Amino acid sequence: MDLGLGGTLLVLSSPVLALCWAAVRLSSRGPALHWSRRVGRDNRLFNMPKFRTMQAGTPQVATHLLQRPERYLTPIGALLRKTSLDELPQLISVWRGDLSLVGPRPALFNQDDLVALRTRYGVDRLVPGITGWAQVNGRDELEIPLKVRFDAAYMEAQSLSVDLKILILTLWRVIKAEGVQH
Repeated sequence: MDLGLGGTLLVLSSPVLALCWAAVRLSSRGPALHWSRRVGRDNRLFNMPKFRTMQAGTPQVATHLLQRPERYLTPIGALLRKTSLDELPQLISVWRGDLSLVGPRPALFNQDDLVALRTRYGVDRLVPGITGWAQVNGRDELEIPLKVRFDAAYMEAQSLSVDLKILILTLWRVIKAEGVQH
């Protein structure tokens, strides 16, 4: 499902990808893509692309750990985040096998508390996803222990029907722009 649907979405979204690429390049200095080091299946590191929404040189930490994160946003960064268009390049990672469409969101390489808790619950055995059960139940608003409980619940209930439900709920949340803090 990931290769077929992910590849199809990559092709269908290519005009939007091109527009976002141009908008990022024209509105701020630096590359259009930000390659973020993330923790994948079995806690292996991989590089995940996103459209750059923060100024070049922003510290590599979770956004909520920045003091006044809004000051780091590029001119179109807030819009890309609110619409989740910054996530579209992650379809490349799905195509490469680093990500699934649905699974726990990959932790940043330096989110040791999240990685440790996921490892304790066995969630690290899952391929991370562009979206997941935790994202449709709070997105940026969830504390780490609750996020991991959602990830573990997904691991137990994982099925095609659950994945389809999460994909539909994700689309609904994106349309409503729910749960985005920055």
